[in-house]
Amino acid sequence: MKIIRNLAVIAMGCFALSPVIASDFDGSKALICATVEARDCVLSLGCVDGEAREIGAPAFMRIDFAKKTITGTERTTPIVFSDASENQLLMQGMELGYGWTFAINQGNGEFSASLTDINGTFLLFGSCTLD
Repeated sequence: MKIIRNLAVIAMGCFALSPVIASDFDGSKALICATVEARDCVLSLGCVDGEAREIGAPAFMRIDFAKKTITGTERTTPIVFSDASENQLLMQGMELGYGWTFAINQGNGEFSASLTDINGTFLLFGSCTLD
């Protein structure tokens, strides 16, 4: 009986913490994001995999939702559009002639991002954590 009661207390504690964990990636708190994979894709030439710095993308980015900015190692870009759905936080903007989209999984903080112009697309994949 004591074991069942202890398990019930642990389960209730986990359920009580789950809204706190889920809200970490909802756009209410600043994040630090690290690029894990990067690809440079050009029409007719295909894609080349590499590290973020090899293709000219930042290895780390800070997302400040209060200021509506994403800051990389060399520059800061404004978040022009954002939308939170049930599963993801979506942001968009423009920087150096590229249109970009940044999507964060609200459950685990993983992200995918694209930067596109008429010459091709950069694809970034990684993870975010609280700043």
